[in-house]
Amino acid sequence: MTTHDNDNIATDILRGADAIAAFMGLPRRAIYHAAAKGTLPVFRLGETILARKSTLLAWIADQELAARTQRAA
Repeated sequence: MTTHDNDNIATDILRGADAIAAFMGLPRRAIYHAAAKGTLPVFRLGETILARKSTLLAWIADQELAARTQRAA
């Protein structure tokens, strides 16, 4: 892995429920709830919740597609 790859990872990672909530425009409690239910693509490092911005954006796009598909059916 190169230094450039490490820079990309560092800027892609959201550390903590507050950072994830701010990125998604949701309350922090909603992040904890979704993480506990396993419905939000996050991972833990010890007790800290982390997520990749790129993974969250892809997940949101998948959710939008699923919603459109359900409405069309």
